[in-house]
Amino acid sequence: MPQREVVLEAVLERITFANEDTGYTIARVATERTGPDLLTVVGPLLGAQIGESLRLRGRWASHPKYGRQFQVHSFTTVLPATVQGLRRYLGSGLIKGIGPMMAERMVDHFGTDILRIIEEEPARLTEVYGLGPKRMRRIADAWEEQKAIKEVMVFLAGVGVSTSLAVRIYKRYGDASIDVVRHEPYRLAADVWGIGFKTADTIAQAVGIPHDSPERIKAGVQYTLSQAAEAGHCYLPEPNLLTEATKILEVDHDLVGPCLDDLAAAEGVVRETVHTADGHQVPAVYLLPFHRAERSLAAGLLGLLHSGAERLPAFAEVDWEAAWGWLQRRTGQQLADEQAEAVRLALTRKVAVLTGGPGCGKSFTVRSVVELARAKKATVLLVAPTGRAAKRLAELTGHEASTVHRLLELQPGGDPAYDRDHPLDADLVVVDESSMMDVILANKLVKAVPPGAHLLLVGDVDQLPSVGAGEVLRDLLAAEAIPRVRLRKVFRQAQRSGIVVNAHKINAGTSPALTGFADFFWFGCEPPEDSGLHPAEETAKLVVDIVARRIPARFGLDPRRDVQVLAPMHRGPAGAGNLNVLLQEALTPHRDGVPERRYGGRVFRPGDKVTQLRNNYDKGKAGVFNGTVGVVTALSSEEGALTVRTDEDELIDYDFAELDELAHAYAVTVHRSQGSEYPAVVIPLTTSAWTMLQRNLLYTAVTRAKKLVVLVGSRRALAAAVRTPGAGRRHTALAHRLHPTS
Repeated sequence: MPQREVVLEAVLERITFANEDTGYTIARVATERTGPDLLTVVGPLLGAQIGESLRLRGRWASHPKYGRQFQVHSFTTVLPATVQGLRRYLGSGLIKGIGPMMAERMVDHFGTDILRIIEEEPARLTEVYGLGPKRMRRIADAWEEQKAIKEVMVFLAGVGVSTSLAVRIYKRYGDASIDVVRHEPYRLAADVWGIGFKTADTIAQAVGIPHDSPERIKAGVQYTLSQAAEAGHCYLPEPNLLTEATKILEVDHDLVGPCLDDLAAAEGVVRETVHTADGHQVPAVYLLPFHRAERSLAAGLLGLLHSGAERLPAFAEVDWEAAWGWLQRRTGQQLADEQAEAVRLALTRKVAVLTGGPGCGKSFTVRSVVELARAKKATVLLVAPTGRAAKRLAELTGHEASTVHRLLELQPGGDPAYDRDHPLDADLVVVDESSMMDVILANKLVKAVPPGAHLLLVGDVDQLPSVGAGEVLRDLLAAEAIPRVRLRKVFRQAQRSGIVVNAHKINAGTSPALTGFADFFWFGCEPPEDSGLHPAEETAKLVVDIVARRIPARFGLDPRRDVQVLAPMHRGPAGAGNLNVLLQEALTPHRDGVPERRYGGRVFRPGDKVTQLRNNYDKGKAGVFNGTVGVVTALSSEEGALTVRTDEDELIDYDFAELDELAHAYAVTVHRSQGSEYPAVVIPLTTSAWTMLQRNLLYTAVTRAKKLVVLVGSRRALAAAVRTPGAGRRHTALAHRLHPTS
């Protein structure tokens, strides 16, 4: 007979495990009855903070291995009433200005009356030793904000919104939060980062919006297009959109078409007939920003290409033989014929593309272009999409390089300081790693290049395309109007590198050589079927051992700074998510006396390697961008914040409420590694990542390494990755728009 549902009042003391995707949490709590002994509670507790007093509803159960535990069905937060609970609550970092020591002093002084004092007589807080008027005002203001947020949270919890999202909703709408949620829930998906259509749809159902309402269907159509953009598409063919939206919305197909008509009429989407790569006409549907960016990028490139102005006139009649001689004396190296062709093209044509694989001399070609341009006193700007790529470009050329975001000085909201009306001061703009530039960023950059300047786009077209929508480099190479050179010859010195040799083998669809190189290693991990061991779990354990112990011992590399694990996917035992948990345990474990902060399923500690998950234009000197990597240098419960030093050597502060913008980066997916280069790369390959095992993914992962590649896992998974061509072309129309007659 099942236990009846009961209510348990408890203080959350420790979170043992939390799954961000499902919300399932294992935690330890204190109750008045248990005294110093802690109880285990399990269930959906995501959003609850350590130190909070909780009212838990659920049932008692007995686990065969872990004994008696409380199974939570739902919970609400309540203000603590005991001295112990008050100390934990106030010292947990919930109220800015109060850390654990100050919380203890405050509770010792005022006892259980402390919350009333903060609310009704905050001036009396100065009676506490070490608490001055300035901090008193901070505490009073933070308490008022918490109180207002709590009121909103009570309502939002009733419609299934987690604490962390409730804070974001409140910060976006303030006192209007409840009104927006009740009457316009689908606005949340557009306005609040971290809330997608599915969350907004759950809320909409909870507040009574009908399943087949036009408002819901229109939001679903836009969500379908935004999902397509996240998968890299600039548009969807209309039949595909209608089919996908019908599936997502679970409504009759006939209801979607009229709502699409309404959206197009209101300019919520754009319809246009475009040509595909094979010449077919397609009725395309775009979200407005991608349509504008694609059209503007095509017009901008053609405008630059055919501009009557010329900012590198010296190269119109240069003696090229003399130029090659000067360059050889300066660099000590001679250009191969195809490299010389690329240099000439970059300096005589106003838009040019240079592509090629590792070991083919792209870097020396770029350096040669820069040396010759500077010799003629040209103003050269060097840019790359990521901080690491910009740093590498600077080292390669000996001249300063910047990220595209920093170069354009993006303002809060994402608008650049430089554009068509305020162009950059440049005669030559060189963009490295341009395979990872999406259509939105490429458009912003091209708009800022002045007429007459030269634009050289450099990248490896065989790598994965950009994380964002579009495949700009591939489309430029498919457009006959754009001058290009593809370097194909692998230089002799590069043929000694296992990284270079095997990258080309993988790209050609042949198996890499797993022995015989000092910089390329294979560790098989294939436990016998009857062993009871899970292959992916064993692979994950081996990866941790290789990163934390073997590579540092053999090569003297720092496991956090120099070694990067690149996983085909985020989920699964050998996915980036689980590997981050295991690697953090090995490299930055919990230590008594060292502060840490849990957010959802993650716990952050000083020394952690982290990555930014969204573009945030309000942080730092010129924004912090999706993919930026850094290290946590400080964490303060009292300030309710932690500090990250980024790869670009900038210190960025994050409030605890903003920690959903950060994830650990000991392991990242191959997609997130684009544009970066690391001394050593470790790549787990297991059959549990079957759908992601593709040639361009493995090729991209291998080419991220400068000194060392270690593949770990299953030969079957490796063979699948080598033989499987990348996913099909994305839905883009840039190549069509660059066609002279389009």
